[in-house]
Amino acid sequence: MTHTTTLRALRGGLAAAAVLLAVCAAAPARSAPEPAGDWLLVTVTPSDAAAGAPDSTLLRCDPPRGHARADRACAELQAADGDIGRIPPRDAVCPMIHAPVTAHARGQWRGRSVEYTGTFPNACVMESRTGAVFALDATGT
Repeated sequence: MTHTTTLRALRGGLAAAAVLLAVCAAAPARSAPEPAGDWLLVTVTPSDAAAGAPDSTLLRCDPPRGHARADRACAELQAADGDIGRIPPRDAVCPMIHAPVTAHARGQWRGRSVEYTGTFPNACVMESRTGAVFALDATGT
């Protein structure tokens, strides 16, 4: 194989790779279908990367499942008509420890899109303001 033949083969391979890349990039991205009924994908992310990875779960409310405290979370969402910001805050004595967490929810409630994001000084404050929706552990207060 000569230098010229090798160069031609390399050019042909690069051209084929470029065409394949363009075709793949142009193809529409397909995501998994969204579940039916009332549901929220809830995620709690610690702001400190050393504190761990985000914790997520799919909360479904027809019937309540998929979440450590699904019954309570769904009842609170029902009372607030799916608006996490309208869940009444509860009195709590939280430690004055700065360990910020960001709570994010995305989904649908009664056919309407729901999107919520809030950052709180720590998990205790988050739970006192958002109820059981972002309480992804089973211990709860």
